[in-house]
Amino acid sequence: MRTATLLRASIGFAFFIMLAVVLYLATLPPPLIVQGQVSADEIDISPRVSGRVTRLNADVGDSVKQGGVLVELTNPELSAALAASKAALTVAEANQRNVETVRPETVTAQKAQVAADQADVDLSQSSYSRQQKLLSTGNTPQADLDQATRNLQAALKKKEADEAELALTIEGASAEQRALAEAQVKQVAAAVAQQTVDVDELRIVAPISGEVTTRIAELGENFSPGAPLYALIDLQNSWMTFNLREDLLAGLKVGDTFRVDIPALGAKEVAVKVTVINVEGQYATWRATRATGDFDLRTFEVRTKPVEPLTGLRPGMSVIAHWHARTR
Repeated sequence: MRTATLLRASIGFAFFIMLAVVLYLATLPPPLIVQGQVSADEIDISPRVSGRVTRLNADVGDSVKQGGVLVELTNPELSAALAASKAALTVAEANQRNVETVRPETVTAQKAQVAADQADVDLSQSSYSRQQKLLSTGNTPQADLDQATRNLQAALKKKEADEAELALTIEGASAEQRALAEAQVKQVAAAVAQQTVDVDELRIVAPISGEVTTRIAELGENFSPGAPLYALIDLQNSWMTFNLREDLLAGLKVGDTFRVDIPALGAKEVAVKVTVINVEGQYATWRATRATGDFDLRTFEVRTKPVEPLTGLRPGMSVIAHWHARTR
């Protein structure tokens, strides 16, 4: 009889304990699971100059290296303008050399001209002296002496002009002429440099190493500056983003680590580190019901990166965090 009483008491006590446990578990708040998403740097690639597509070197899904040529364009107008500018530069440089150079044969010719002028002066002087003597004896009219005087003055002026020209020839161009020729060369050279850059822009290269996610370019299609041709993602610079109410940020700071699950990779307990905590815009504010006495709560972007490199991580993958257990 006593044994039966003890058995019933034990069963009752066990039932009471089980009931208490069930009630305790029933009143516990459900575990908070936060879902985030993997993101990565994405770059849209567009031409700086207009052109028609002549060659495509990459397609969607291809991995490309930084500096690799993705697409080649053609623009006959740019090529023609570059050729014209190069020709103009050749002319400007030749003109500069001509300005800065004193040719010996030019100096020799000018000296010969001055010598000829001197011979004319001597001849005119002799004629003038003869006419002057004849006039004093009455054997020639005054008109002949006047003509000899004019001839002598003309010969002297011509010699003076040619001597000045010889001096200029020996001295070369003036400082102003040299500066003008140099400025013309620089101006045309700048145009050549700019047009060379424009022509080089017809070969569009990858600014980063990454994977092609979008290809809009088609062979034969004409594109204007700024029109998208490709989109690349940098898989080496992936991160995970969570959008959290501010009441879930208690104790969280940049540099903290916690663990997440990544279903697409079958990876569990992956350690991640907080790198950014930024407030979202007003559109992401959690609006409270004023009648309850609560307050509006802002939403924050929490960005994390894997502590260790994670193979296969791609943008768009879901990331799961058991939030209340993150500090354990």
